[in-house]
Amino acid sequence: MATYAFTLLTFMVALIISTVIIYYVAKFFGAKDSLTTALLAALIGTAVYTIFYYVLGNGLTAAFIAGIVWLLALQKLYTIGWFRALIIAVFIWIVTSIAGWFLPVL
Repeated sequence: MATYAFTLLTFMVALIISTVIIYYVAKFFGAKDSLTTALLAALIGTAVYTIFYYVLGNGLTAAFIAGIVWLLALQKLYTIGWFRALIIAVFIWIVTSIAGWFLPVL
């Protein structure tokens, strides 16, 4: 059973890694926003997915709705359009998946 401290440490490490990935992927696509915006995007993404998985359970419906809400958040945070938010989100997902192979915290 995971302790509270271990769970908190795992969350913090995953949050930092996700923030850095979001920051660099957004930078790659021309975003001029700060690391703080990436941190906010990571926190919002975590909250959105947690809430929708809690309410709707694990499944495609929860993932799809949470994904749409997170796209809205990216669109507003980075003041970009839907398509650009989608492209950035796909690249974030790819890079995070690759990092997850090497860092099982994600």
